[in-house]
Parts: sequence; structure tokens; C-alpha cells
Amino acid sequence: MSSTLLSVGPALAVAMVVLMAVAVAVSAAGRLGHERAVVTAAVRAVGQLAAVALVLTAVVELEPLTVAFLAVMLTTASVTAGRRMTRHRSWRWAVLPIAAGTAPVVVGLLATGVLPTDPLAVIPVSGILVGGAMTATALAGRRALDELAARRGEVEAALSVGLLPRDAALEIARPQATTALIPVLDQTRTVGLVTLPGAFVGMLIGGASPVQAGAVQLFVLVALLAVEAAAVAVTVELVARGVIVRP
Repeated sequence: MSSTLLSVGPALAVAMVVLMAVAVAVSAAGRLGHERAVVTAAVRAVGQLAAVALVLTAVVELEPLTVAFLAVMLTTASVTAGRRMTRHRSWRWAVLPIAAGTAPVVVGLLATGVLPTDPLAVIPVSGILVGGAMTATALAGRRALDELAARRGEVEAALSVGLLPRDAALEIARPQATTALIPVLDQTRTVGLVTLPGAFVGMLIGGASPVQAGAVQLFVLVALLAVEAAAVAVTVELVARGVIVRP
């Protein structure tokens, strides 16, 4: 079996350039308006992955750097999710749902010994969980704020019958905000039938048995469910309480 999923070389570089060009062309033809974003995202990904590869080399040698690396992950995820929700300075509160979802799970796994303290184990698992929390936070926050703006009259009607501002906001925003969990729910329901996720494929390529790979992937999916559910719940609460708002 090959040691890698793809053959790394000039052909792979050409394929990526062609795929990026296709994405830009489709976005332009369909008037999706994300041509520049596609190019920017691809170029950033190249630079960031190159930098991460170098940083991970240092982290493996100096374990205390693991905490610093995780802090950078959390900060980047918070900025990304917060800016997706709002341009108001309250976007900074995005760090709370992401940390509230991820930190207890990672700490619990380390404390019980399920997750080894090796940086090469802690960083990838934490990255997967932080990434899931980031996506869930951004989607929940955007949908909650959009719903409150679109249905402002209903919020005022709820207030007029005696509901507290938080309760009125929750009644309107929560149903749409919780749809942020649909991607992770669908991913978990269809795993193995529609897709073979990265952790599963990566372990198989690394020489693990299908049973070992399946167990690790199942753990990742269940952990993501817990992390994203917590992130969505905290995000909706922050929006309902007026902590995260739109300008």
C-alpha cells in the first residue's frame, strides 16, 4: 500500500491550480461573487500549511510550545467565527463558545488518559475540535442574528405580552440557530456510507487496522457532536442576552 493518499509532485501542483481555476470560473459564471475569496483562501492555505509544518517540527522538540500553538488555534478560530457573525466589536465574544465547547472535552480526554499528551496527538485532535466549534459558532451566530433582524416585530410582540428580552430573543432565534448542528449530524449519520473521513483514511494509510481506524474516527465524530452542541448553545445564549450584536 502506498504511504500517501496522493502522489506528491508537479502533477499534484498542476491539479490544484486547475481546480482553483475551475472554482473561480464557476463562481464567476454563476455570479456567486466569491472569485477573489477562492484565490485568497487557496493562497492562504498554502502559506499557512507550510508554516504549520515548520512550527510542528519545533513543537515536537519543545513540548511547552504545544500550549502556545493551541492558543494560536483558538485565537484564529475566534476571530474567524466572530467576524462571520458581526462587524460589531462584540465579535470578540466568539472565543467563549469555542473555548466552552472544546476545552472541557480536551482536558477530560487528557485527564483520563484517552488522549496521549504527545503534541502530535494533542494538536491534531484539538484542531479538529476547535475547527468544528468555530464552524458551529459562526453558523449559529449568523442565523440567530439574521432571524432577530428579520423578525424584529415578533420579538417586540413577545415583549409586549410580558416575556423578558432574553426569552423573547430565544423564542425567535433558537430554532434557526440550532440548524448549525445539521452538518455534523449528517456527517455522523452517513460516515462510512457517503464519505470516509480524514482520520479514518489517515490511520489506514499509516498502517492501522480498519477496526482501529474506525474506533478513532467514531471517537472524533462523537467528540465533535458534544463540542459543537455546546458551542451552539453558548452562542445562542450570548446572542439572546445581547452580548453578541450587529451594528
